[in-house]
Amino acid sequence: MKALTERDIRTSFVNCSKGEAGRLAVPRGLAELPWEDLDFLGWRDPGAPERAYLVLPRTDGLTGVALRYSDRQRGLLRRNMCSLCLTTHAGNGVSLMAARKAGAAGREGNSVGAYMCTDLACPLYIRGKRALEPGARIPEALTTEQQIERMMANLAEFVTKLFT
Repeated sequence: MKALTERDIRTSFVNCSKGEAGRLAVPRGLAELPWEDLDFLGWRDPGAPERAYLVLPRTDGLTGVALRYSDRQRGLLRRNMCSLCLTTHAGNGVSLMAARKAGAAGREGNSVGAYMCTDLACPLYIRGKRALEPGARIPEALTTEQQIERMMANLAEFVTKLFT
């Protein structure tokens, strides 16, 4: 992914108002992020519990999505799988992320959801750049590049639902 500016990020959101996009917390240190290892930018809002955001490149430009999730503690022994990268985590490592739909449907309260890594670090997990507990990544015959393609297809499917 190419490095993004704060302006790139704020103007990309499709499921919140311009005012909301202008007020959301953009990650600090954008220049220091490992852009070469990111296929999308995902982050949690440190000042607003239960809010997260992601920005991904699409053929028609950048698409930003505001998400909400529950930060309640789950059973620590129970493992859950991210629907994007297929990484498993114990406890709160995977959360149901809900996004308000774009346009009129979103203003009427409609949303879509998917289970995702709570820290939205899927690209780093696939590449082995973020530490995981043993057994969190199921051994696969797919190459890393194929796993990345699958993750991005899963994310694209989620984002497409925002417009339907």
